[in-house]
Amino acid sequence: MTKPRAFFPALILLALVGIFLVLYATPEGLGLSDDSIAYIAGARSILSGDGYREAYLASNGYVTHFPPVFSITLAFIGLSGIDPLRAARFLVAFLFGANIFLSGLIGWKMTKSQVAGVALALLFLVNDSLFNVHVVAMSEPLYIFFTLAAFLTFDSGVKQLAVSQDGKTSNSKLFDSKWLILTGILTSLAYLTRYAGLALFATFLFALILLQDNWKKRLTSAGIFVVSFLPLTLAWSIRNKLVADNATNRTFVYHPLTEEHINSFIYNISEFLIPIESLRRAMVKDGTALFILVGIIALVLLIWTITTGLKKFFQPTSAMPEVLSFTNGLYIFGYLASIVSSMLFFDQATKFKLRILAPVYVSLFVLLIYLGFHVIARALSPKQSLSEKGIASSQRTLLAMTFSILYLSILFFSIPKTYTSAQALHLGGGQGLASFKWYDSKAMDFLAELPADTRIYTNQPGAVYLYADHPALVLPDLVDSVTGLPRGNFEEGVSKLQKDVLSGNAVLALFDTGTESAEMQKMYDQISANLYLALQTQGDRIYASKP
Repeated sequence: MTKPRAFFPALILLALVGIFLVLYATPEGLGLSDDSIAYIAGARSILSGDGYREAYLASNGYVTHFPPVFSITLAFIGLSGIDPLRAARFLVAFLFGANIFLSGLIGWKMTKSQVAGVALALLFLVNDSLFNVHVVAMSEPLYIFFTLAAFLTFDSGVKQLAVSQDGKTSNSKLFDSKWLILTGILTSLAYLTRYAGLALFATFLFALILLQDNWKKRLTSAGIFVVSFLPLTLAWSIRNKLVADNATNRTFVYHPLTEEHINSFIYNISEFLIPIESLRRAMVKDGTALFILVGIIALVLLIWTITTGLKKFFQPTSAMPEVLSFTNGLYIFGYLASIVSSMLFFDQATKFKLRILAPVYVSLFVLLIYLGFHVIARALSPKQSLSEKGIASSQRTLLAMTFSILYLSILFFSIPKTYTSAQALHLGGGQGLASFKWYDSKAMDFLAELPADTRIYTNQPGAVYLYADHPALVLPDLVDSVTGLPRGNFEEGVSKLQKDVLSGNAVLALFDTGTESAEMQKMYDQISANLYLALQTQGDRIYASKP
Protein backbone atom coordinates (compact mmCIF):
# COMPACT_ATOMS: atom_id res chain seq x y z
CA MET A 1 0.00 0.00 0.00
CA THR A 2 1.54 3.31 -1.06
CA LYS A 3 1.82 6.21 1.32
CA PRO A 4 -1.34 8.32 1.22
CA ARG A 5 0.40 11.63 0.53
CA ALA A 6 -2.50 13.44 -1.12
CA PHE A 7 -5.18 10.95 -0.14
CA PHE A 8 -6.17 12.34 3.25
CA PRO A 9 -6.14 15.98 2.08
CA ALA A 10 -8.39 14.91 -0.82
CA LEU A 11 -10.83 13.15 1.52
CA ILE A 12 -10.84 16.11 3.90
CA LEU A 13 -11.56 18.46 0.99
CA LEU A 14 -14.49 16.31 -0.16
CA ALA A 15 -15.77 16.14 3.41
CA LEU A 16 -15.61 19.92 3.76
CA VAL A 17 -17.48 20.33 0.47
CA GLY A 18 -20.18 18.01 1.85
CA ILE A 19 -20.46 20.00 5.08
CA PHE A 20 -20.74 23.25 3.15
CA LEU A 21 -23.36 21.76 0.83
CA VAL A 22 -25.63 20.76 3.72
CA LEU A 23 -25.25 24.13 5.44
CA TYR A 24 -25.91 25.94 2.16
CA ALA A 25 -29.04 23.89 1.48
CA THR A 26 -30.51 24.44 4.96
CA PRO A 27 -30.43 28.18 5.76
CA GLU A 28 -33.77 27.78 7.57
CA GLY A 29 -32.59 24.63 9.34
CA LEU A 30 -32.90 20.94 8.55
CA GLY A 31 -36.12 19.42 7.30
CA LEU A 32 -38.41 18.36 10.12
CA SER A 33 -40.97 15.59 10.54
CA ASP A 34 -42.93 14.31 13.54
CA ASP A 35 -40.06 11.91 14.28
CA SER A 36 -37.58 14.81 14.09
CA ILE A 37 -39.58 16.69 16.72
CA ALA A 38 -39.60 13.59 18.93
CA TYR A 39 -35.79 13.44 18.82
CA ILE A 40 -35.40 17.18 19.45
CA ALA A 41 -37.94 17.20 22.29
CA GLY A 42 -36.18 14.18 23.79
CA ALA A 43 -32.85 16.01 23.70
CA ARG A 44 -34.40 19.07 25.38
CA SER A 45 -35.89 16.81 28.03
CA ILE A 46 -32.47 15.26 28.71
CA LEU A 47 -30.92 18.71 28.98
CA SER A 48 -33.58 19.79 31.45
CA GLY A 49 -32.75 16.84 33.69
CA ASP A 50 -36.06 15.02 33.17
CA GLY A 51 -34.60 12.10 31.24
CA TYR A 52 -35.49 10.90 27.76
CA ARG A 53 -39.18 11.83 27.57
CA GLU A 54 -41.85 12.72 25.02
CA ALA A 55 -41.71 16.40 25.91
CA TYR A 56 -43.72 17.35 22.81
CA LEU A 57 -46.74 15.49 24.22
CA ALA A 58 -48.76 16.58 27.22
CA SER A 59 -48.40 13.07 28.64
CA ASN A 60 -44.61 13.56 28.74
CA GLY A 61 -44.07 9.80 28.95
CA TYR A 62 -40.75 8.02 28.69
CA VAL A 63 -39.51 7.46 25.12
CA THR A 64 -39.08 3.82 24.12
CA HIS A 65 -40.14 3.84 20.47
CA PHE A 66 -37.09 5.85 19.40
CA PRO A 67 -33.63 4.71 20.55
CA PRO A 68 -31.70 7.37 22.48
CA VAL A 69 -28.26 8.01 20.94
CA PHE A 70 -29.30 10.68 18.42
CA SER A 71 -31.11 12.67 21.12
CA ILE A 72 -28.24 12.12 23.57
CA THR A 73 -25.79 13.48 20.98
CA LEU A 74 -27.97 16.56 20.43
CA ALA A 75 -28.20 17.04 24.20
CA PHE A 76 -24.42 16.75 24.52
CA ILE A 77 -23.98 19.52 21.94
CA GLY A 78 -26.70 21.44 23.79
CA LEU A 79 -24.47 21.61 26.87
CA SER A 80 -22.66 24.41 25.03
CA GLY A 81 -25.88 26.45 25.09
CA ILE A 82 -27.05 25.62 21.55
CA ASP A 83 -30.68 24.51 21.38
CA PRO A 84 -31.02 20.93 20.02
CA LEU A 85 -33.06 22.25 17.09
CA ARG A 86 -30.07 24.30 15.90
CA ALA A 87 -27.58 21.68 17.04
CA ALA A 88 -29.17 19.12 14.71
CA ARG A 89 -28.21 21.18 11.65
CA PHE A 90 -24.54 21.39 12.58
CA LEU A 91 -24.40 17.77 13.71
CA VAL A 92 -25.93 16.37 10.51
CA ALA A 93 -23.77 18.62 8.30
CA PHE A 94 -20.69 17.33 10.13
CA LEU A 95 -21.93 13.75 9.76
CA PHE A 96 -22.28 14.17 5.99
CA GLY A 97 -18.63 15.17 5.85
CA ALA A 98 -17.60 12.42 8.26
CA ASN A 99 -19.50 9.78 6.28
CA ILE A 100 -17.86 10.93 3.05
CA PHE A 101 -14.47 10.62 4.77
CA LEU A 102 -15.19 7.16 6.22
CA SER A 103 -16.48 5.86 2.89
CA GLY A 104 -13.22 7.00 1.30
CA LEU A 105 -11.26 5.12 3.96
CA ILE A 106 -13.29 2.00 3.22
CA GLY A 107 -12.58 2.29 -0.50
CA TRP A 108 -8.85 2.66 0.19
CA LYS A 109 -8.62 -0.15 2.77
CA MET A 110 -10.72 -2.45 0.58
CA THR A 111 -8.72 -2.03 -2.64
CA LYS A 112 -5.33 -0.72 -1.42
CA SER A 113 -5.93 2.07 -3.94
CA GLN A 114 -6.11 5.73 -3.02
CA VAL A 115 -7.86 6.46 -6.31
CA ALA A 116 -10.59 3.96 -5.45
CA GLY A 117 -11.00 5.56 -2.02
CA VAL A 118 -11.43 9.03 -3.51
CA ALA A 119 -13.79 7.60 -6.14
CA LEU A 120 -16.03 6.09 -3.45
CA ALA A 121 -16.02 9.29 -1.37
CA LEU A 122 -16.92 11.29 -4.47
CA LEU A 123 -19.84 8.98 -5.22
CA PHE A 124 -21.13 9.52 -1.68
CA LEU A 125 -20.78 13.29 -1.99
CA VAL A 126 -22.59 13.75 -5.30
CA ASN A 127 -25.38 11.22 -4.85
CA ASP A 128 -28.69 13.04 -4.57
CA SER A 129 -30.36 10.35 -2.44
CA LEU A 130 -27.61 10.30 0.18
CA PHE A 131 -27.45 14.10 0.17
CA ASN A 132 -31.19 14.32 0.85
CA VAL A 133 -30.84 11.95 3.80
CA HIS A 134 -28.40 14.46 5.31
CA VAL A 135 -30.65 17.53 5.11
CA VAL A 136 -33.31 16.23 7.49
CA ALA A 137 -33.14 16.09 11.30
CA MET A 138 -33.28 12.31 11.59
CA SER A 139 -31.06 9.58 13.03
CA GLU A 140 -29.96 7.97 9.73
CA PRO A 141 -26.78 10.07 9.23
CA LEU A 142 -25.56 9.10 12.71
CA TYR A 143 -26.54 5.49 12.09
CA ILE A 144 -24.56 5.44 8.82
CA PHE A 145 -21.57 6.95 10.67
CA PHE A 146 -21.52 4.17 13.29
CA THR A 147 -22.08 1.55 10.59
CA LEU A 148 -19.14 2.71 8.47
CA ALA A 149 -16.93 2.98 11.54
CA ALA A 150 -17.89 -0.56 12.61
CA PHE A 151 -17.01 -1.94 9.17
CA LEU A 152 -13.58 -0.32 9.44
CA THR A 153 -12.85 -1.64 12.94
CA PHE A 154 -14.03 -5.15 12.01
CA ASP A 155 -11.69 -5.08 9.00
CA SER A 156 -8.84 -3.76 11.14
CA GLY A 157 -9.23 -6.70 13.50
CA VAL A 158 -8.55 -9.05 10.60
CA LYS A 159 -5.60 -7.06 9.27
CA GLN A 160 -3.91 -6.90 12.66
CA LEU A 161 -3.60 -10.64 13.17
CA ALA A 162 -3.65 -11.97 9.63
CA VAL A 163 0.00 -10.88 9.37
CA SER A 164 2.56 -12.25 11.83
CA GLN A 165 5.57 -10.40 13.20
CA ASP A 166 7.91 -11.67 10.47
CA GLY A 167 5.55 -10.33 7.82
CA LYS A 168 4.33 -13.72 6.62
CA THR A 169 0.66 -14.58 6.42
CA SER A 170 -0.59 -16.52 9.42
CA ASN A 171 -3.97 -18.10 9.99
CA SER A 172 -3.37 -19.08 13.63
CA LYS A 173 -5.52 -16.14 14.70
CA LEU A 174 -7.70 -14.04 12.49
CA PHE A 175 -9.48 -11.54 14.71
CA ASP A 176 -7.92 -9.21 17.25
CA SER A 177 -9.95 -9.06 20.47
CA LYS A 178 -9.56 -5.33 21.05
CA TRP A 179 -10.86 -4.54 17.55
CA LEU A 180 -13.75 -6.96 18.05
CA ILE A 181 -14.62 -5.21 21.31
CA LEU A 182 -14.58 -1.84 19.57
CA THR A 183 -16.72 -3.25 16.75
CA GLY A 184 -19.21 -4.57 19.30
CA ILE A 185 -19.45 -1.17 20.99
CA LEU A 186 -19.92 0.67 17.68
CA THR A 187 -22.56 -1.86 16.64
CA SER A 188 -24.44 -1.31 19.89
CA LEU A 189 -24.30 2.45 19.30
CA ALA A 190 -25.70 1.88 15.80
CA TYR A 191 -28.52 -0.21 17.32
CA LEU A 192 -29.21 2.50 19.91
CA THR A 193 -29.41 5.02 17.08
CA ARG A 194 -31.74 2.89 14.96
CA TYR A 195 -33.17 -0.47 15.93
CA ALA A 196 -32.29 -1.64 12.42
CA GLY A 197 -28.73 -1.84 13.77
CA LEU A 198 -29.66 -5.37 14.81
CA ALA A 199 -28.95 -6.29 11.17
CA LEU A 200 -25.39 -4.98 11.58
CA PHE A 201 -24.99 -7.17 14.67
CA ALA A 202 -26.17 -10.22 12.70
CA THR A 203 -23.81 -9.34 9.83
CA PHE A 204 -20.69 -9.40 11.97
CA LEU A 205 -21.82 -12.46 13.89
CA PHE A 206 -22.36 -14.43 10.67
CA ALA A 207 -19.07 -13.14 9.26
CA LEU A 208 -17.18 -14.39 12.32
CA ILE A 209 -18.75 -17.83 11.96
CA LEU A 210 -18.01 -18.01 8.24
CA LEU A 211 -14.49 -16.56 8.21
CA GLN A 212 -12.82 -18.28 11.17
CA ASP A 213 -11.12 -21.59 10.44
CA ASN A 214 -12.40 -23.77 13.33
CA TRP A 215 -15.27 -23.84 15.80
CA LYS A 216 -13.13 -22.89 18.81
CA LYS A 217 -12.09 -19.64 17.14
CA ARG A 218 -15.61 -19.06 15.82
CA LEU A 219 -17.22 -19.37 19.22
CA THR A 220 -14.48 -17.41 21.00
CA SER A 221 -14.51 -14.45 18.61
CA ALA A 222 -18.31 -14.48 18.41
CA GLY A 223 -18.49 -14.52 22.21
CA ILE A 224 -16.15 -11.53 22.51
CA PHE A 225 -18.21 -9.59 19.96
CA VAL A 226 -21.56 -10.45 21.58
CA VAL A 227 -20.35 -9.59 25.09
CA SER A 228 -19.09 -6.23 23.79
CA PHE A 229 -22.43 -5.53 22.11
CA LEU A 230 -24.68 -6.43 25.05
CA PRO A 231 -23.98 -3.98 27.92
CA LEU A 232 -25.38 -0.82 26.32
CA THR A 233 -28.24 -2.60 24.56
CA LEU A 234 -29.26 -4.51 27.69
CA ALA A 235 -29.10 -1.33 29.76
CA TRP A 236 -31.50 0.38 27.32
CA SER A 237 -33.88 -2.60 27.25
CA ILE A 238 -33.92 -2.89 31.06
CA ARG A 239 -34.57 0.85 31.37
CA ASN A 240 -37.52 0.57 28.96
CA LYS A 241 -38.92 -2.42 30.79
CA LEU A 242 -38.74 -0.58 34.11
CA VAL A 243 -40.27 2.72 32.98
CA ALA A 244 -42.72 1.55 30.32
CA ASP A 245 -43.03 -2.24 30.68
CA ASN A 246 -41.76 -2.84 27.12
CA ALA A 247 -38.32 -3.14 25.55
CA THR A 248 -38.76 -1.23 22.27
CA ASN A 249 -42.48 -0.31 22.04
CA ARG A 250 -42.98 -2.98 19.38
CA THR A 251 -45.78 -5.57 19.34
CA PHE A 252 -45.63 -8.84 17.37
CA VAL A 253 -48.57 -8.66 14.96
CA TYR A 254 -48.61 -9.96 11.39
CA HIS A 255 -49.63 -7.48 8.70
CA PRO A 256 -48.84 -8.15 5.01
CA LEU A 257 -47.01 -5.73 2.76
CA THR A 258 -49.38 -3.32 1.05
CA GLU A 259 -49.36 -1.58 -2.31
CA GLU A 260 -48.08 1.52 -0.52
CA HIS A 261 -45.01 -0.42 0.65
CA ILE A 262 -44.29 -1.63 -2.88
CA ASN A 263 -44.82 1.81 -4.46
CA SER A 264 -42.49 3.53 -1.99
CA PHE A 265 -39.80 0.91 -2.74
CA ILE A 266 -40.17 1.36 -6.50
CA TYR A 267 -40.02 5.15 -6.30
CA ASN A 268 -37.02 5.41 -3.98
CA ILE A 269 -34.93 2.65 -5.52
CA SER A 270 -35.51 4.15 -8.96
CA GLU A 271 -34.37 7.56 -7.66
CA PHE A 272 -31.10 5.98 -6.57
CA LEU A 273 -30.41 3.66 -9.50
CA ILE A 274 -31.50 5.93 -12.37
CA PRO A 275 -30.23 9.52 -12.12
CA ILE A 276 -31.74 10.46 -15.51
CA GLU A 277 -35.25 11.63 -14.65
CA SER A 278 -36.89 10.95 -18.01
CA LEU A 279 -35.49 7.41 -18.10
CA ARG A 280 -36.46 6.84 -14.47
CA ARG A 281 -40.07 7.83 -15.10
CA ALA A 282 -40.27 5.57 -18.14
CA MET A 283 -38.90 2.59 -16.22
CA VAL A 284 -41.19 3.21 -13.24
CA LYS A 285 -44.21 3.55 -15.52
CA ASP A 286 -43.46 0.26 -17.22
CA GLY A 287 -42.26 -1.43 -14.04
CA THR A 288 -40.96 -4.59 -15.70
CA ALA A 289 -37.56 -3.19 -16.71
CA LEU A 290 -36.98 -1.77 -13.24
CA PHE A 291 -37.84 -5.04 -11.52
CA ILE A 292 -35.54 -6.91 -13.91
CA LEU A 293 -32.69 -4.48 -13.13
CA VAL A 294 -33.20 -4.76 -9.38
CA GLY A 295 -33.57 -8.53 -9.65
CA ILE A 296 -30.32 -8.93 -11.58
CA ILE A 297 -28.39 -6.79 -9.11
CA ALA A 298 -29.86 -8.66 -6.13
CA LEU A 299 -29.25 -12.11 -7.66
CA VAL A 300 -25.62 -11.37 -8.60
CA LEU A 301 -24.88 -9.98 -5.14
CA LEU A 302 -26.61 -12.88 -3.41
CA ILE A 303 -24.73 -15.52 -5.38
CA TRP A 304 -21.39 -13.75 -4.83
CA THR A 305 -22.00 -13.29 -1.10
CA ILE A 306 -23.12 -16.88 -0.53
CA THR A 307 -20.32 -18.48 -2.56
CA THR A 308 -17.67 -16.25 -0.97
CA GLY A 309 -18.79 -17.01 2.57
CA LEU A 310 -19.41 -20.73 2.12
CA LYS A 311 -16.09 -21.27 0.36
CA LYS A 312 -14.21 -19.93 3.38
CA PHE A 313 -16.46 -21.85 5.79
CA PHE A 314 -16.07 -25.24 4.09
CA GLN A 315 -12.44 -24.65 3.06
CA PRO A 316 -10.93 -22.98 6.14
CA THR A 317 -7.39 -23.03 4.71
CA SER A 318 -8.43 -21.03 1.63
CA ALA A 319 -7.49 -17.37 1.34
CA MET A 320 -9.39 -14.86 3.42
CA PRO A 321 -11.89 -13.01 1.21
CA GLU A 322 -11.72 -9.24 1.13
CA VAL A 323 -13.52 -8.46 4.38
CA LEU A 324 -15.02 -5.00 3.75
CA SER A 325 -16.70 -5.96 0.48
CA PHE A 326 -17.90 -9.31 1.86
CA THR A 327 -19.42 -7.84 5.04
CA ASN A 328 -21.11 -5.08 3.04
CA GLY A 329 -22.66 -7.69 0.76
CA LEU A 330 -23.80 -9.71 3.75
CA TYR A 331 -25.16 -6.57 5.40
CA ILE A 332 -27.35 -5.60 2.43
CA PHE A 333 -29.38 -8.79 2.69
CA GLY A 334 -29.41 -8.80 6.49
CA TYR A 335 -30.60 -5.20 6.61
CA LEU A 336 -33.34 -5.67 4.00
CA ALA A 337 -34.50 -8.84 5.78
CA SER A 338 -34.65 -6.86 9.03
CA ILE A 339 -36.73 -4.07 7.46
CA VAL A 340 -39.15 -6.44 5.76
CA SER A 341 -39.53 -8.42 9.00
CA SER A 342 -40.32 -5.19 10.85
CA MET A 343 -42.97 -4.30 8.28
CA LEU A 344 -44.52 -7.76 8.42
CA PHE A 345 -44.50 -8.38 12.17
CA PHE A 346 -43.76 -5.24 14.21
CA ASP A 347 -44.47 -1.89 12.55
CA GLN A 348 -46.87 -1.54 9.64
CA ALA A 349 -46.14 2.19 9.52
CA THR A 350 -42.58 1.53 8.32
CA LYS A 351 -42.22 2.17 4.59
CA PHE A 352 -39.37 1.87 2.10
CA LYS A 353 -38.63 5.55 2.44
CA LEU A 354 -35.37 7.13 1.33
CA ARG A 355 -34.00 7.25 4.85
CA ILE A 356 -34.82 3.57 5.38
CA LEU A 357 -33.03 2.46 2.20
CA ALA A 358 -30.03 4.82 2.54
CA PRO A 359 -27.73 2.31 4.35
CA VAL A 360 -28.26 -0.13 1.47
CA TYR A 361 -27.25 2.56 -1.01
CA VAL A 362 -23.97 3.11 0.82
CA SER A 363 -23.12 -0.60 0.72
CA LEU A 364 -24.06 -0.81 -2.96
CA PHE A 365 -21.57 1.97 -3.71
CA VAL A 366 -18.90 0.10 -1.73
CA LEU A 367 -19.45 -3.02 -3.83
CA LEU A 368 -19.57 -1.04 -7.07
CA ILE A 369 -16.13 0.43 -6.39
CA TYR A 370 -14.79 -2.97 -5.30
CA LEU A 371 -15.99 -4.60 -8.52
CA GLY A 372 -14.86 -1.73 -10.72
CA PHE A 373 -11.40 -1.55 -9.19
CA HIS A 374 -10.74 -5.25 -9.75
CA VAL A 375 -12.05 -5.11 -13.32
CA ILE A 376 -9.77 -2.19 -14.15
CA ALA A 377 -6.80 -3.57 -12.19
CA ARG A 378 -6.94 -6.89 -14.03
CA ALA A 379 -7.26 -5.19 -17.39
CA LEU A 380 -4.18 -3.04 -16.69
CA SER A 381 -2.10 -5.80 -15.12
CA PRO A 382 0.98 -6.66 -17.25
CA LYS A 383 1.17 -10.12 -15.70
CA GLN A 384 -1.23 -12.50 -17.40
CA SER A 385 -1.27 -16.24 -17.62
CA LEU A 386 -1.46 -17.93 -21.06
CA SER A 387 -5.13 -18.64 -20.49
CA GLU A 388 -5.82 -14.96 -19.85
CA LYS A 389 -4.31 -13.66 -23.09
CA GLY A 390 -5.91 -13.10 -26.47
CA ILE A 391 -9.67 -12.76 -26.45
CA ALA A 392 -9.81 -12.81 -22.63
CA SER A 393 -7.52 -9.79 -22.48
CA SER A 394 -9.68 -7.80 -24.89
CA GLN A 395 -12.76 -8.74 -22.89
CA ARG A 396 -11.17 -7.45 -19.71
CA THR A 397 -10.24 -4.22 -21.44
CA LEU A 398 -13.82 -3.83 -22.66
CA LEU A 399 -15.15 -4.46 -19.15
CA ALA A 400 -12.74 -1.90 -17.73
CA MET A 401 -13.83 0.68 -20.28
CA THR A 402 -17.48 -0.12 -19.62
CA PHE A 403 -17.06 0.37 -15.88
CA SER A 404 -15.10 3.61 -16.36
CA ILE A 405 -17.84 4.98 -18.61
CA LEU A 406 -20.50 3.85 -16.11
CA TYR A 407 -18.72 5.58 -13.21
CA LEU A 408 -18.19 8.81 -15.15
CA SER A 409 -21.81 8.72 -16.31
CA ILE A 410 -23.00 8.39 -12.72
CA LEU A 411 -20.94 11.44 -11.78
CA PHE A 412 -22.07 13.35 -14.88
CA PHE A 413 -25.76 12.93 -14.10
CA SER A 414 -25.49 12.99 -10.28
CA ILE A 415 -23.60 16.26 -9.85
CA PRO A 416 -26.21 18.53 -11.51
CA LYS A 417 -29.06 16.64 -9.83
CA THR A 418 -27.55 17.12 -6.37
CA TYR A 419 -26.70 20.75 -7.10
CA THR A 420 -30.29 21.37 -8.22
CA SER A 421 -31.59 19.78 -5.01
CA ALA A 422 -29.28 21.93 -2.89
CA GLN A 423 -30.30 25.07 -4.77
CA ALA A 424 -34.01 24.26 -4.46
CA LEU A 425 -33.68 23.60 -0.73
CA HIS A 426 -31.70 26.81 -0.26
CA LEU A 427 -34.49 28.86 -1.84
CA GLY A 428 -37.42 26.72 -0.77
CA GLY A 429 -38.11 28.03 2.73
CA GLY A 430 -37.65 24.77 4.65
CA GLN A 431 -38.81 21.16 4.41
CA GLY A 432 -41.71 19.49 6.17
CA LEU A 433 -42.46 21.01 9.54
CA ALA A 434 -39.62 23.50 8.97
CA SER A 435 -41.57 25.07 6.11
CA PHE A 436 -42.45 28.76 6.22
CA LYS A 437 -46.14 27.82 6.15
CA TRP A 438 -45.79 26.64 9.74
CA TYR A 439 -43.90 29.54 11.26
CA ASP A 440 -46.15 31.98 9.36
CA SER A 441 -49.30 30.12 10.41
CA LYS A 442 -52.14 32.18 11.88
CA ALA A 443 -53.41 29.02 13.56
CA MET A 444 -50.08 28.66 15.38
CA ASP A 445 -50.21 32.29 16.44
CA PHE A 446 -53.67 31.63 17.86
CA LEU A 447 -52.44 28.58 19.82
CA ALA A 448 -49.33 30.36 21.06
CA GLU A 449 -51.50 32.99 22.77
CA LEU A 450 -53.55 30.45 24.73
CA PRO A 451 -53.02 30.15 28.48
CA ALA A 452 -50.28 27.67 29.40
CA ASP A 453 -52.72 25.31 31.11
CA THR A 454 -54.98 24.98 28.04
CA ARG A 455 -54.93 21.48 26.59
CA ILE A 456 -54.49 21.23 22.80
CA TYR A 457 -55.78 18.20 20.93
CA THR A 458 -54.29 18.05 17.43
CA ASN A 459 -53.30 15.96 14.43
CA GLN A 460 -49.91 17.74 14.42
CA PRO A 461 -48.53 17.53 17.98
CA GLY A 462 -44.92 18.02 16.82
CA ALA A 463 -45.70 21.27 15.00
CA VAL A 464 -47.75 22.60 17.93
CA TYR A 465 -44.88 21.85 20.32
CA LEU A 466 -42.36 23.53 18.04
CA TYR A 467 -44.24 26.67 16.99
CA ALA A 468 -46.77 27.24 19.77
CA ASP A 469 -44.32 26.13 22.48
CA HIS A 470 -47.02 23.91 23.91
CA PRO A 471 -47.09 20.14 24.49
CA ALA A 472 -50.11 18.58 22.81
CA LEU A 473 -52.55 15.70 23.04
CA VAL A 474 -53.05 13.24 20.18
CA LEU A 475 -56.45 12.59 18.67
CA PRO A 476 -58.53 9.47 19.21
CA ASP A 477 -57.90 7.06 16.34
CA LEU A 478 -59.78 4.17 14.81
CA VAL A 479 -56.69 2.16 13.83
CA ASP A 480 -53.22 1.83 15.38
CA SER A 481 -50.85 2.86 12.57
CA VAL A 482 -48.08 0.61 13.94
CA THR A 483 -49.99 -2.66 14.41
CA GLY A 484 -52.76 -2.02 11.88
CA LEU A 485 -55.31 -3.21 14.46
CA PRO A 486 -58.45 -1.35 15.61
CA ARG A 487 -57.76 0.70 18.71
CA GLY A 488 -61.14 0.37 20.37
CA ASN A 489 -62.84 2.97 22.60
CA PHE A 490 -62.81 5.50 19.75
CA GLU A 491 -66.27 6.87 20.61
CA GLU A 492 -65.29 7.14 24.26
CA GLY A 493 -62.18 9.09 23.31
CA VAL A 494 -64.18 11.45 21.08
CA SER A 495 -66.71 12.07 23.84
CA LYS A 496 -63.95 12.87 26.33
CA LEU A 497 -62.26 15.27 23.88
CA GLN A 498 -65.49 17.12 23.10
CA LYS A 499 -66.40 17.52 26.77
CA ASP A 500 -62.92 18.89 27.46
CA VAL A 501 -63.20 21.42 24.62
CA LEU A 502 -66.75 22.47 25.55
CA SER A 503 -65.64 23.02 29.15
CA GLY A 504 -63.27 25.75 27.97
CA ASN A 505 -60.18 23.91 29.23
CA ALA A 506 -59.05 22.65 25.82
CA VAL A 507 -59.10 23.35 22.08
CA LEU A 508 -59.05 21.13 19.03
CA ALA A 509 -56.57 22.09 16.27
CA LEU A 510 -56.81 20.35 12.88
CA PHE A 511 -54.18 21.18 10.25
CA ASP A 512 -54.19 20.63 6.47
CA THR A 513 -57.73 19.29 6.59
CA GLY A 514 -58.25 19.69 2.84
CA THR A 515 -55.36 17.36 1.98
CA GLU A 516 -56.43 14.32 3.99
CA SER A 517 -58.07 11.19 2.61
CA ALA A 518 -61.85 10.91 2.60
CA GLU A 519 -61.69 8.38 5.43
CA MET A 520 -59.50 10.64 7.56
CA GLN A 521 -61.69 13.65 6.80
CA LYS A 522 -64.74 11.70 7.93
CA MET A 523 -63.02 10.93 11.22
CA TYR A 524 -62.12 14.62 11.69
CA ASP A 525 -65.73 15.60 11.06
CA GLN A 526 -66.85 13.14 13.70
CA ILE A 527 -64.33 14.43 16.24
CA SER A 528 -65.22 18.09 15.63
CA ALA A 529 -68.99 17.61 15.43
CA ASN A 530 -70.98 20.15 17.50
CA LEU A 531 -67.83 22.12 18.43
CA TYR A 532 -67.50 25.87 17.88
CA LEU A 533 -65.18 26.84 14.98
CA ALA A 534 -63.06 29.59 16.49
CA LEU A 535 -60.63 29.98 13.55
CA GLN A 536 -60.42 28.75 9.97
CA THR A 537 -57.45 29.70 7.81
CA GLN A 538 -55.51 28.06 4.95
CA GLY A 539 -56.98 24.63 5.56
CA ASP A 540 -56.40 24.81 9.33
CA ARG A 541 -59.31 24.75 11.78
CA ILE A 542 -59.35 25.43 15.51
CA TYR A 543 -62.37 24.51 17.62
CA ALA A 544 -63.01 25.90 21.10
CA SER A 545 -65.87 26.51 23.50
CA LYS A 546 -68.35 29.16 22.42
CA PRO A 547 -67.32 32.70 23.44
